[in-house]
Amino acid sequence: MKTKRLLFHVSALLLAALTSCKKDMKDNGAQPPSNSKTAVTEAYQLVWSDEFNGSSVDGSKWQFETGPNTSNNEKQYYQAANATVSNGNLVITARKQSVNGWPYTSARLNTAGRFTTKYGRIEARIKLASGQGLWPAFWMLGNNIGSVGWPQCGEIDIMEQVNTSNTIYGTMHWFSGGHASYGGTTTTSFTDYHVYAVEWDAGAIRWYVDGVKYHEGNILNNINNTGAFHNPFFIILNLAVGGDFPGQTIDESKLPASMYVDYVRVYAMTNNSGSAPIGSTISMKGFNNAYVSGENGTQAMTCNRPDAQAWEQFTVEDAGGGKIALKSMGKYVSSENGTQPITCNRATASDWEKFDWIANADGTFSLRGNNGLYVSSENGTQPMTCNRATISGWEAFRL
Repeated sequence: MKTKRLLFHVSALLLAALTSCKKDMKDNGAQPPSNSKTAVTEAYQLVWSDEFNGSSVDGSKWQFETGPNTSNNEKQYYQAANATVSNGNLVITARKQSVNGWPYTSARLNTAGRFTTKYGRIEARIKLASGQGLWPAFWMLGNNIGSVGWPQCGEIDIMEQVNTSNTIYGTMHWFSGGHASYGGTTTTSFTDYHVYAVEWDAGAIRWYVDGVKYHEGNILNNINNTGAFHNPFFIILNLAVGGDFPGQTIDESKLPASMYVDYVRVYAMTNNSGSAPIGSTISMKGFNNAYVSGENGTQAMTCNRPDAQAWEQFTVEDAGGGKIALKSMGKYVSSENGTQPITCNRATASDWEKFDWIANADGTFSLRGNNGLYVSSENGTQPMTCNRATISGWEAFRL
């Protein structure tokens, strides 16, 4: 499958980055890790949504992209008039209508400049139309496209469907010495409502329809140059008519045709349920708003990093007995029994490498070592310790 994308008329900042986004459905080494697990639903907290309960598109959440998209060889002219809100749905309608020399019209919206997210669960409940030449999509682009271009910015296609096929496509695109992509498919009754989603963390991107996972791509430690997927992305909804993917034959008897979006929701990882996100790769932010670093096991751990890179990523493992272990760069975090600053240099998880995951009432979490004392970020002013008897600000962390 080959298609192209063009981000256009997003903002003055992005206009300089107009570029085609050519997609090839092929394996470029982003297979999921063998020990990967699906994040549990209760490990997420709603941080942004549009329920489309008003009477028009909310301009504080969405902006319209207008004009043609020639790089995809699409045949529609995008305009705001083709997107309405009614009966609790965003309705994007493709019409046989001539505007500025283009034979069809439709709409395309994005959240650039309004909302971006890095990691989490991004989902929408959508009902699609069936017709030759139709190409609906629910997808995301890296927010830095204006400075780095495509595919360097990365692209996550949460849902694509074309023509009358019941095949749903989920794909990731990035730059690795050229355009690289990795995708999977499933099938569904696309003219009914379904929830299309990705769950995205520092280790992987996972694709779902109605809660059932059908595809996963590995991005742990920037494997295969997938570093683009550790940056913020914005959301896009559109309905194209014609193009390289669906072809140039349009069944005009199916027009007008509409894509109905019941809601779009974004969840961040949290632990209000009290359950540790076993199997997930996380980054931990301290009271000082900096990230915890394993320091690659070469020195005591710190909480002073402004960004979460490889050394600031930890996989949560089930250590048995209701305890967890944290692993980074192939080594386990050790409490050092509270006798010296904590480290991340153990090859195996024994008692000092096991922790209780404590969910705090404010949505933060704390880690209690085998010595019964809590891990402290030390506010980033010195190496971290595991010697605190109570939980205060320095002993609480956010995902």
